[in-house]
Amino acid sequence: MTDTDDGPPPEEIPTDDPVPVAGPWDRSELSAFLDDAVVPIRLSCRTPSDGLWMLSLWYRYEDGRFWCATGADADIVRFLREDPRVAFEVSVNEPPYRGVRGQGTVAIDPDPEKTLLRALLDRYLDGTDSQLASRLLDADREEVTIRIDPTKVSTWDYRDRMPKPGE
Repeated sequence: MTDTDDGPPPEEIPTDDPVPVAGPWDRSELSAFLDDAVVPIRLSCRTPSDGLWMLSLWYRYEDGRFWCATGADADIVRFLREDPRVAFEVSVNEPPYRGVRGQGTVAIDPDPEKTLLRALLDRYLDGTDSQLASRLLDADREEVTIRIDPTKVSTWDYRDRMPKPGE
């Protein structure tokens, strides 16, 4: 690719082939961590005025992709429609630190039945029996899914060199 080409660099073009994973974990360890870690994904993007924006969202990891849900009128939806490129991180909040980070692109789709949101409420709140769940599932609230297709993924794991608190 030359400097005059308008397309993204080859490493940012999504393909059907799995994205290589850099770092100490193989793909099965990465998937196991992402399935077990009940922490939000930290997602960063650009605003339409070229500022930086970061937020945390609940996620589900499936088939090499992250799936998030949010209100259709959320700022992040508007930002991602302008520029679908993101960076992300999923990591534990207590030592020993470990996690996954990377870059990707997003696709946004309506979720009128709030199917993904219900799955995320089960994952993060153990069900839909709470005031928060009721508010999020309100019939008047429009919901969308944010699918993150990673283009770069790396893992890190400091368990070998970082003791747990109190050890």
